[in-house]
Amino acid sequence: MSTSNSRPSKNDRRDAAREKARQLREEQRKKEKRNKLLVQGGLIVALLAVVAVVAFVITSSIKPPAAGPLNMLSDGVKIGQGFKAERTGSLLPDKEPIPSASNASSDVLDIRVYVDYLCPICGGFEAANADQIQKLVSDGAATLEIHPIAILDRLSQGTKYSTRSANAAACVANFSPDNFFDFSALLFKNQPAENTPGLDDETIIGFAKQAGVDKLKDITSCINSGTFDSWVEGATDRFINKAIPGVVTQPAQKGTPTIYVNGQLYPYTLNQQTGAFDPDEFSTFLVQVLGSNFSNQSTPSPSPSGSPSPSATP
Repeated sequence: MSTSNSRPSKNDRRDAAREKARQLREEQRKKEKRNKLLVQGGLIVALLAVVAVVAFVITSSIKPPAAGPLNMLSDGVKIGQGFKAERTGSLLPDKEPIPSASNASSDVLDIRVYVDYLCPICGGFEAANADQIQKLVSDGAATLEIHPIAILDRLSQGTKYSTRSANAAACVANFSPDNFFDFSALLFKNQPAENTPGLDDETIIGFAKQAGVDKLKDITSCINSGTFDSWVEGATDRFINKAIPGVVTQPAQKGTPTIYVNGQLYPYTLNQQTGAFDPDEFSTFLVQVLGSNFSNQSTPSPSPSGSPSPSATP
């Protein structure tokens, strides 16, 4: 009786070992491929997360265009008798401002000024002429339309004081327009020098409180958050790059202050020695614009149309 040898041959053992090694290598390749895909996927997820964070930071730091403040549809606040501001709606984003109705055809002077609250020449005009303008507006002999813009941010050591102060003015116009005249006057009375950081927001808010504004809490939030910064940028761009609406003469060069009376550009001069304005020069210009019956001591009397008109007093 013969027996057969069931042990695999040497060749079979070698082939089996090769197959086992091949299977192990295949499994290792699959494992490495899976790990590579997982790493790549993780890197992609991480990269997407980084991109999302960066995009969020960028979009959060860039303020989209917003509606302008109430009562500044013309890009300015028009103030009349008793220092009451004319009420208007908001200027919507990407819309052109609507000029205020001119009262040049009446006996009421229509004074319009474009100012930067850091501009020292603007401050000089205010200091020289504030008293006579205040009396004219109080008496109803003139309206005053103030257009805050920001062309001097570069001169406030990175704090953008021109924009911040113009935004603050817009906040007051929006929430407490009848206090705009006093608030604007306080900004000029306490005007910082160029090439300084300017006034901080807390100080500006203090002037709003001093001016007796309504809704101080809302104005405080508006100033601190720069609510109307994008409007200030737009108003400044319109002043620099577009024709000034409703005027007889465009300025040869845009700058602050730019002053119009009944649409006529005031060609002011400064004292060569002191650099100051002469209030008599402005009075003379007002007389020329309105006519020989005008006096800066005018008091209003009813006109046939019902509009107040100045009358000369001895």
